[in-house]
Amino acid sequence: MTDIDQGTTVDVTVTVNGIAHTRTVEPRRLLSDFIRHDLRLTGTHVGCEHGVCGACTVLVDGKPMRSCLMFAVSAEDMEITTVEGLGTQDAMGPVQQAFVECHGLQCGFCTPGFVTTITAFIEENPDPTSEEAREAISGNLCRCTGYQNICKAVLRAAEINRERATPTEGGDPA
Repeated sequence: MTDIDQGTTVDVTVTVNGIAHTRTVEPRRLLSDFIRHDLRLTGTHVGCEHGVCGACTVLVDGKPMRSCLMFAVSAEDMEITTVEGLGTQDAMGPVQQAFVECHGLQCGFCTPGFVTTITAFIEENPDPTSEEAREAISGNLCRCTGYQNICKAVLRAAEINRERATPTEGGDPA
């Protein structure tokens, strides 16, 4: 590996929420900073900056990843999905809807990391048990809740996902 001079910049193209973004950045630019500051997508929160809390979790090619532990240049040719790419207030994704229905948040700081983590989890495990739900969120920290409603939201999100995938009688899937 070669040394990179301080102040050196590189062009990087990162696809975030289905849109390719090209920016000139320092090679040491963290993906979390690229998302928040360069792209102005502030739904991804930065907590501990050490990969421990999970607040900055995004999906990288569908898998949860701490964006504070990844350089933006490493995301070249990868598909990044942030919480903004999972739904809107008018058309919530299943995890967002479940958080609302199950009262799975309080201050909301950790919520984007939970939403992205749970989205990936229920894609892999569409019918989780309570224990599997608890294990799935164990890498994300919340200082406000007791996690019970977040666990309920995991199970409800999986249920919503299954309902949305079930064809309606006499027609196409909803």
